Amino acid sequence: MRASMVLTMFWGIAAFAVGVVIAAQLVWPQLSFDSEYLTFGRLRPLHTSAAIFAFGGTALIGTAFHIVQRTCRARLFGGAPLGWFVLLGYQFFIVFAATGYLLGITQSKEYAEPEWYVDLWLTVVWVAYLIAYLGTILKREEPHIYVANWFYLAFIITIAMLHIVNNLSVPVSFGGTKSYGAWSGVQDAMIQWWYGHNAVGFFLTAAFLGMMYYFIPKAANRPVYSYRLSIVHFWSLVFLYIWAGPHHLHYTSLPDWAQTLGMVFSVMLWMPSWGGMINGLMTLSGAWDKLRTDPGLRFSVTAVGFYGMSTFEGPVMSIKAVNSLSHYTDWTIGHVHSGALGWVAFIVFGTMYYLVPVLWKRPGMWSTRLIGWHYWIATLGIVLYITAMWVSGVMQGLMWRAYDELGFLQYSFVETVAAMQPFYFIRMLGGILFLSGGLIMTYNMWRTVRGEREALTVGTTRPALAA
Repeated sequence: MRASMVLTMFWGIAAFAVGVVIAAQLVWPQLSFDSEYLTFGRLRPLHTSAAIFAFGGTALIGTAFHIVQRTCRARLFGGAPLGWFVLLGYQFFIVFAATGYLLGITQSKEYAEPEWYVDLWLTVVWVAYLIAYLGTILKREEPHIYVANWFYLAFIITIAMLHIVNNLSVPVSFGGTKSYGAWSGVQDAMIQWWYGHNAVGFFLTAAFLGMMYYFIPKAANRPVYSYRLSIVHFWSLVFLYIWAGPHHLHYTSLPDWAQTLGMVFSVMLWMPSWGGMINGLMTLSGAWDKLRTDPGLRFSVTAVGFYGMSTFEGPVMSIKAVNSLSHYTDWTIGHVHSGALGWVAFIVFGTMYYLVPVLWKRPGMWSTRLIGWHYWIATLGIVLYITAMWVSGVMQGLMWRAYDELGFLQYSFVETVAAMQPFYFIRMLGGILFLSGGLIMTYNMWRTVRGEREALTVGTTRPALAA
């Protein structure tokens, strides 16, 4: 578990740093230095995979093993050897995939870029992950299965199904790295976005909701606001999410009924998503004062707020009339990052600020002041990022659909790109601030692990040690 925390922070800094580099390249394209290895097309999947799978995935593996053992009152199935195999095997997957991106070895599928040999290795690791997690639940001494385990289990099983179906391919040669997918045409697009949206739905949403349902009550020292609502939240979310992928293919050759189906299910997702947000926020009923004394808890609570905002914005963008303006624009980029930075990264930060002192048996983080600095710097970075992309995206969409009195396009594509440059500069500043916050956290974490302790400022407290 300690290793997973260190690796999570390492991959987080790497992902944020590459994100700043490619954001800068959109402002100054010459920053690729005419190197094939530093082009935006190769660094962009490196950034997304590092953020989602390396940073987020490593955090999920560590917290899943931590939570399942404590809520089941049972040691991890397979013991330390299986746990280490899953964690280190997953790190090998990350390295194999990342080197492939830089070398131009990719199957060109969003969130599924790794080629066949990397996909096969991940399948082996993921099956081991499922065996360890499900085996622990089956041998549990606690008769009740806590709701966080349902979310993690749904994430593990669904991602396995998505990964296998979307990545079915035939290698060109067993000595080579290139393969061709089993699907083609509109079927390939449909399966890709069935995978792509549910990678968001189960990897970036359901699994981190499991994290929320365990660590917010632990940090606040309060029970979940409504356990019944958490169960309704789980079953409605996992049923509805799986159908929402077609909203990525509005106004394409996908049959219109499939597009409409994806839109309807996306709009319905608003209800369970906000039910989960309300449940997370209301868990602090009677404990709101902790936000003044526990800066780490601020990250988790703010993350739930961003979760609510992103899950409102997503269904709105899935409506065809809105999507006709937003599709292919920076509005989508702003939406994705409000979820990835505000929800995913912040809930991980809040969890780590709780877990690091527990795992290393420290009375608290080295500096609560630095946690506060991290919070405000990162929050400002997110606000700059997403507002710049919202304004840029709406402007972009409006410029694309502007016609003059003769019916000709009013703006060329190059003019729309030039108009977006100031907003790209603001986005880069937001990314720099977010990276700076991550570096502050890394320094604070390092001093905590070393066993050092900063003098407390007046009015601050340190969290008590807990399991």
